[in-house]
Amino acid sequence: MQAKYLFIFLILLLSHSSIAQRQVISFNTDWKFYLQQKSQDTIPENSDLVWKSVKIPHDWAHEMGISRDGAQQDRGGYFGGGIGWYSKEFDLSDTDPDLEKVILEFDGVYMNSEVWINGQYLGKRPYGYISFRYDISPYLKPKNNQLILRVDNSLEPSARWYHPCGIYAPVRLIKSQNMRIAANGIQLNTSEVKADQATLTIAMKLEADQLPKKLSYEHKVYDQSDQLVAEYKQSASTKKQGEIIVRDQMTLMEPRLWSPDQPHLYRVESRVYSKKELIDQVSTSFGVRTISWEVETGFHLNGKQTKLLGVCEHYEGGPVGGAWPRPLLKWKLMKLKDMGVNAVRTAHNPAPPMFYELCDELGIMVMDEIFDGWSKKAPEDYGKQAFDDWWEKDLSEWIERNRNHPSIIIYSLGNETKGDIAAQLVAKCHELDPSRLVTSGHSGSDFMDVFGVNGHSEKMSFYENPEEHLKNKPFIATEAPHTWQTRGYYRTSTWFRDGYPHPRQDPFPLEDLAEEEVFHYEWAPVSKWANQKQHFNSSYDNAMVRISARKNWELMRDLPWFSGHFRWTGFDYYGEAGYVHGGWPFRLFMGGALDVAGFEKDLFYFYQSQWTKEPMTHILPHWTHPTVEEGTEIPVWVYSNCDEVELFFNGKSLGKDRPGTQWDQMQCEWMVPYQEGTLTAKGYIDGKLVSETHQSTAKTPSHLGLKLDTKQLDPAEDKIAIVTASTEDQNGVVYPYGETKVFYKLLGDARILALENGDPVDTSLNVGIMEKKAFMGLTNAFIEMEDADKAVNLIAGSILGEKQLISSNKISIDVQFLNLLGNSSDPMFSIYYTTDGSTPSRSGKQYMESFEVENKTTVRAIVYEGEEIVLTMEEYFAKDQGLYFGQKESMQAASLSGMPATEAEYKGASPSTDQDGNGYLDFGGQEGYIKWYQENDGSRGEYSLIIRYASNDPKSTRPMGLYINGKKRQTLNFPSTGHWSKEWGTVELKEVLEAGANYIELRTEGQSAANILGLTVN
Repeated sequence: MQAKYLFIFLILLLSHSSIAQRQVISFNTDWKFYLQQKSQDTIPENSDLVWKSVKIPHDWAHEMGISRDGAQQDRGGYFGGGIGWYSKEFDLSDTDPDLEKVILEFDGVYMNSEVWINGQYLGKRPYGYISFRYDISPYLKPKNNQLILRVDNSLEPSARWYHPCGIYAPVRLIKSQNMRIAANGIQLNTSEVKADQATLTIAMKLEADQLPKKLSYEHKVYDQSDQLVAEYKQSASTKKQGEIIVRDQMTLMEPRLWSPDQPHLYRVESRVYSKKELIDQVSTSFGVRTISWEVETGFHLNGKQTKLLGVCEHYEGGPVGGAWPRPLLKWKLMKLKDMGVNAVRTAHNPAPPMFYELCDELGIMVMDEIFDGWSKKAPEDYGKQAFDDWWEKDLSEWIERNRNHPSIIIYSLGNETKGDIAAQLVAKCHELDPSRLVTSGHSGSDFMDVFGVNGHSEKMSFYENPEEHLKNKPFIATEAPHTWQTRGYYRTSTWFRDGYPHPRQDPFPLEDLAEEEVFHYEWAPVSKWANQKQHFNSSYDNAMVRISARKNWELMRDLPWFSGHFRWTGFDYYGEAGYVHGGWPFRLFMGGALDVAGFEKDLFYFYQSQWTKEPMTHILPHWTHPTVEEGTEIPVWVYSNCDEVELFFNGKSLGKDRPGTQWDQMQCEWMVPYQEGTLTAKGYIDGKLVSETHQSTAKTPSHLGLKLDTKQLDPAEDKIAIVTASTEDQNGVVYPYGETKVFYKLLGDARILALENGDPVDTSLNVGIMEKKAFMGLTNAFIEMEDADKAVNLIAGSILGEKQLISSNKISIDVQFLNLLGNSSDPMFSIYYTTDGSTPSRSGKQYMESFEVENKTTVRAIVYEGEEIVLTMEEYFAKDQGLYFGQKESMQAASLSGMPATEAEYKGASPSTDQDGNGYLDFGGQEGYIKWYQENDGSRGEYSLIIRYASNDPKSTRPMGLYINGKKRQTLNFPSTGHWSKEWGTVELKEVLEAGANYIELRTEGQSAANILGLTVN
């Protein structure tokens, strides 16, 4: 058979002569970047003192880090914005002179990009989440071509979460003949899919300044093993100029279907000829599968009812901001796949093309979402800046670019937004791709094919009378459940974001796990919180808005009309730190099953126990509790997909339990009196031991563990390495509160892309540094190798101990060596240290064994390899450092509620502090305004607004106008409370808030205002 295909290929070579072919050239290297310091619009001088070398992908906001006054504010995790310039010089000396057309293509630039080539202005693209391209052929020279980009993020916040800044996705140069297959010019569709055959329809768009009167073309289809399975040849008559679209059908015999379990891909090789000369060719991947949505039975893939086990995912959710190298993006998706995820919603914007390519390859279905809002939601977002003028062009590019991907099963047009444009958006989608249905995240639902619902689908009442809500349409929970969890943090008390009971949120009940709270630790004492939102969230699946992950899964699994859900979210992500978590120093959203460093939370293993088949067991919580009294009963859970689990403590059986199907029985559960030791969970299937896991009490940390992640990545092939550093005791048990710094040195041709630990309140840099504190015992280094043929090694060290000296004052110093690429022998290190704050030297103390320190001690150390200092380290130990361990006190700041005024947008006021340390806004005799952002993830309805204020003006009520979403609702009066900061009063009222984004604003009216402490929305 192979000889036959070779013979055909040789005949084609003889029958068709060939001229210069399409070239696709990566344009990701040799860029220069300049972050504009002033508001000039001119191109900066091309000097190495001004410009710095970068490679694509590049995200300058993530690179620069966060600050309290970061332009993206709390919505964007306090990252910056600004105006960035990019420059690249290149020659065309190696280009075949027969290639007449040169296209410059960008996969993603955020946002408001403008492009020049050799001084010629090419155009502007406002949307930061779409591909675009320019024909640069007329303006090129053989040598010394200069490409300039201006990227404008001066208007912020331009999103409701963190967004990248710059050229964050690949760039390429495409060279071809004047007559060519157009960009996004191949459209594939499979139909009449049966076991013995399927019909493949191919539409091909050709364009040229002048087309020949006649041309010929062919399509060849190859399967995943590179075997030719179908081909088609045809001739066509054309117009003299412009474009032509040719449509043809082919039959695929015995097609192999694409599915999450078996993501089989085909590819079409499309070739165009003129006078027997090969003019252009394009390769396009596709899959054969059927999809349908039914009102009564939900989603069907390949004729089988299939539950969508999905997560919402911001593209920026993870350790590198928006600048994902392809292997690292694959790592992220494989992490989700390991959890059991079979679907991702691209909340709330399209991803670059490589994302969809990876989903095709890995078998992950996609709800592909184009817009967050159809009008303003964030202060300076695309909805405000450009939607009206650009939506049709951007939507067309999105559909035409993505419609061949088998992973995409449905389009989503918006999220918690509104507008008369909904019908037009749906019609345009159907025009460009009739093969897929359209939904939204609770936006313009009357016009959608599938009814998508966000948080409203978490309410008890939604399931009591579902026919009242479902609009006789197929249903999908586009954003549910909303549960929050901090890796390594536990509380036995149930927490609802808006309290329980709550008549509007209508949450499902969930009892506390113990009569009294067992755990009493936090990121900081209550006195350092700015408001009651500033706390960590429990990992027991008992911190939520309305419904637990377990209950939501039970409903989705058992209700046939419930197509599936996209939980919020897969990974934690930077941003939404104010509205959700109370603002600085909180920098990220903690709703993920994995944190931003990629570390699995306990919730990850819950889903794995329900959604995967490989036998597994997972114990929570960890078993190191230095402030818990011995004998205190702790709820011990085991997530498992085994038939039965047996729990042991120090080798003694505590009994067996079976995972149930009811939501509150999905975990195996024991109440275990606390004492130091080892918990062991053994999982059995058909009576046979198939899985075993342990949790042991950790002693004082004294060892630095280093582990290279090789499950999802091959450093030699991918040129990416992920190294996990862990704080461990002498037995290799991870100390789960470890938070001392890890110091790194790279040897070889490599660079650190990011250091990330997942800590919600770590405001230090992630990029351009060589040290990072651990969080709950772990931190990750993300490393990119430039040359896979050269050795790359990593040295890492840490000064280890309990940061707050809670149970031990013993300190250890450890240095480890890890070979990442090539072969290297382990070096010998010598360590010298001081404990008096002085600089260590070889003439001082050499580290030989652990030592003790007093409270408020700075330990400094230097590490030698031979005669070279390879690490310089420093760590401070004191009772008031690190995690705060309370003494059975409440971790809720009852006196601090709602959204602080100091975290809102304001003008004319200055932040100040009262005697209790609470921040407030003082207008100081000036006029101005305060504007809060409130996201309503439920439905439109009436809410209670409570404004806390202070005034000592007996002559005036200091009136302020209340505006909601820019419209005045009423004038509020603020009578004297008797003091400007010691006596706080409240103004309470009821107002209607829309679903989705709401802006609640107070404006002065002819005189200055009272001092404003904050706003609570109930």
